[in-house]
Amino acid sequence: MLYLILGLLIFLGVHSVRIFADAWHLQQKARLGLSAFKGVYSLLSLLGFGLLIYGFGLARETPVLVWLPSVPLRHMAALFNVFAFVLLAAAYVPGNAIKARVHHPMVLGVKTWAFAHLLANGNLAHIVLFGSFLAWAVLDFISLRRRDRQQGVQYPGGKPVATVLTVLLGLVLAGVFALWLHGLLIGVKPFG
Repeated sequence: MLYLILGLLIFLGVHSVRIFADAWHLQQKARLGLSAFKGVYSLLSLLGFGLLIYGFGLARETPVLVWLPSVPLRHMAALFNVFAFVLLAAAYVPGNAIKARVHHPMVLGVKTWAFAHLLANGNLAHIVLFGSFLAWAVLDFISLRRRDRQQGVQYPGGKPVATVLTVLLGLVLAGVFALWLHGLLIGVKPFG
């Protein structure tokens, strides 16, 4: 569990600098230069992500069951994950109404994904991993919305074609991941 927690601290810590120390973040970017700053940020992110994956794998070898999720909760988790993939697609498809409405669909997608996985998993390692991502995403979403208001950021309205494309892309990604990639990459097939 130590590697998992260390990985989470590094990975989420790097991704939390703007939440807790935005002025310091801007100072470091100016001091180091954009390329060097991005390089350090990327290296620390990769280190944290690697430790997180390694630690989660170790923790899964000796699971500590905290609670046993019911079948209806697993079905709800599957549905929430579909929404998470639609939000992920909304972050990248330009001109869609979802991004125009929620402003930060990637972070909202992380919140939805983490919440869904908390519903479907009752092992301690899962609770630590997904609970940490959920807490981070809640704080980041609040921070991003506050920053938008302070800077007077306006999001243009979305177009119907882009929105339909976003939803279709999210549904396809959710299907491919649930039916094939989740088992291949994570070792767990959500639908048997």
